[in-house]
Amino acid sequence: MASSNPIDPVKLDKLAEVAIKVGLQLQPGQDLILTAPMSALPLVRRIAEHAYKAGAGLVQPIFSDEEITLARYRNAPSESFDRAPAWLYEGMAKAFGNNAARLAISGDNPMMLAKEDPDKVARANRATSMAYRPALEKITGFDINWNIVSYPNPAWAKLVFPNDDEDTAVRKLADAIFAASRVDVDDPIGAWKQHNANLKARWTWLNGQQFSALHYTGPGTDLTIGLADEHRWKGGASEAKNGITCNPNIPTEEVFTTPHKDRVEGYVRSTKPLSHNGTLIADMEVRFEAGRIVSAKASKGEAVLSKVLDTDEGARRLGEVALVPHSSPISKSGVLFYNTLFDENAACHIALGQCYADCFVNGTKMSPDEIAARGGNKSLIHIDWMIGSGELDIDGIKADGSKVPVLRKGEWANSWSVVKKPIWTI
Repeated sequence: MASSNPIDPVKLDKLAEVAIKVGLQLQPGQDLILTAPMSALPLVRRIAEHAYKAGAGLVQPIFSDEEITLARYRNAPSESFDRAPAWLYEGMAKAFGNNAARLAISGDNPMMLAKEDPDKVARANRATSMAYRPALEKITGFDINWNIVSYPNPAWAKLVFPNDDEDTAVRKLADAIFAASRVDVDDPIGAWKQHNANLKARWTWLNGQQFSALHYTGPGTDLTIGLADEHRWKGGASEAKNGITCNPNIPTEEVFTTPHKDRVEGYVRSTKPLSHNGTLIADMEVRFEAGRIVSAKASKGEAVLSKVLDTDEGARRLGEVALVPHSSPISKSGVLFYNTLFDENAACHIALGQCYADCFVNGTKMSPDEIAARGGNKSLIHIDWMIGSGELDIDGIKADGSKVPVLRKGEWANSWSVVKKPIWTI
């Protein structure tokens, strides 16, 4: 008989503790704004408990619900899709301005909007992006400590494990989330300390190389990505402007930096599908000229991809480039999560749209104009998609044109990158 509770409550509690103590390093007296789908209520309750034990001032959850979302798409008047609750996002921005921390729980059904009108989806996404900008700028500018973790929604679980009954699928997805988040070990906080040290070794080497560009070659890919002036590589734990060191993404296997928005040339093919706001976009192929996507196609979700690229001028340019070895624990698990938070940590990836200020030398002290002058991109969106595989080679190109191997067949090409074996498998 299937278990009445397929999600291990002990590991769920550890995930909540890691979210507060590692992901956010929430400080005494600090407020917390928390967003989550209704299905994630068990995790929200545990996070609230650990937050208050850590001395949180106020914990304010904001919930979403799949049925309510679908009710809008199927019944709301057309003009509804050009609106968003700006008052809510203005309130969030005000809270962040007062040093509230931000925690998001990912767990929506990745295919929630797959059968809905792509035009409505695009209009709603654009309206939300515009309304959310005051709050998003506090996050992309790294003003505050923030974090994302995940919870196994049953619809998501059945997409990942379609041949299993619902309870079994939820249990498998929960175990995969716990493993990827490093909470299925005796000392999760110690495991994260070790992992952050390994990531730091990688980005320290990359910063020392001072590459001006990266050249990618692989099946369907011949791409040169120029890096922004005065860029810096990051990964794992980072210090926000408020002085708090946090791990924004749990899990994370990447080291990343900012590309120059005008210096991307060539073509690239995605290696994993992208789940974007309830729509699956698969087999993307795009071509860049002078930093801008000039052609794009996909075997699934092409209409949505086209709408995304038309969001604004910056939507066709890159805001992030990230390196992940093909042997990362998430990749080795063999699980396709249909969730960017996980799938981006199984493969090298790039992101359309907004750049991160923290990926510049002294970037958190720069104005938006100063960031733009160094090649940083600005957009209403930030969408990661995966281009890495076991067949991808990457060379770092220095200012004098010389090349240094960075990845070969998806793996780090340098001996410094050898770290301890992954502490989890699925």
